[in-house]
Amino acid sequence: MFVINLENEDYATTWGTSSPAQYLNGTLVAQGKLLTQYYGIGHASLDNYIAQISGQSPNPTTQGDCVKYVEFASKGTGAYGQALGQGCAYPASVKTIGDQLTAAGKTWGAYQEDMGTPCRHPVIGQDDPTVVARKGDMYATRHDPFVYFHSIIDSPTCATRVVDLKRLATDLQSVATTPNLVYITPNLCHDGHDSPCVDGQPGGLVSADRFLAAEVPKILASPAYKADGMLVITVDEASFAKAEACCHTPASPNVAKPGLSGPGGGRVGTLLVSSQVAAGTTDATPYNHYALLCSIEDIFGLAHLGFAGAPGLACFGKDVYDGSP
Repeated sequence: MFVINLENEDYATTWGTSSPAQYLNGTLVAQGKLLTQYYGIGHASLDNYIAQISGQSPNPTTQGDCVKYVEFASKGTGAYGQALGQGCAYPASVKTIGDQLTAAGKTWGAYQEDMGTPCRHPVIGQDDPTVVARKGDMYATRHDPFVYFHSIIDSPTCATRVVDLKRLATDLQSVATTPNLVYITPNLCHDGHDSPCVDGQPGGLVSADRFLAAEVPKILASPAYKADGMLVITVDEASFAKAEACCHTPASPNVAKPGLSGPGGGRVGTLLVSSQVAAGTTDATPYNHYALLCSIEDIFGLAHLGFAGAPGLACFGKDVYDGSP
């Protein structure tokens, strides 16, 4: 599984006829299945990324993107494994898809553009210095969900699993060196977040599309993808004006409104490219980031974490895989 996250655009902007993302829409959409009713789970960024890898729902601090990297102040555990309380760095008892894969004898890697130092994150209790992009360093901690879990950052394997994107080219050279789950985060320019970018690039979907055009062909040409791979290109959230929710997940126990001003993160759409899906097709089944986690776990035979196991949540099924999971 290869997962790439883009930033902050609603469905019509990313996938509509006037989208500036020409490679994404003109080339990749024709090769895959577009999930037209796929939604973010909240605002701003971080709670969506955390949902994708742990099934944990928003709390007031993650909704605010954890501008100060503080410990999660726990008040216990609620239904569906939800950590009750608020904060950024979840206790080691709260697991991620990375922990699950490791326990199952499988591999994973988070490839973060501009990360530089592996497993890079702020000091506990300190401000996050990556909130604003800088020339030569457009890494954003809040777009790297694995470093918000003590189960990851307290392990020496963090330095080998949460690494700079430059490492990916080497790892793609063989099936043996390609992790079972490859989680890719472009920098603040190449994910479309900033527009214009601090280094003068246009940003937005123009720069995001250029990133995809440069990186995706390498993935699709890799031995691991050709063997049995799937590429997922998704968007963390829609604009703040879009707060629609979907998919029957329970309300977050830690915040009144997971969308800050409404129920969710808005409709964003997601593209799947794989030999297991019918090329050039669409699917209108309601999905969200919890459903993506649920679907990845199903592929690898893992239990469902957090709201990935909530009642009524649909994981990708025969509607997506066209009867060939």
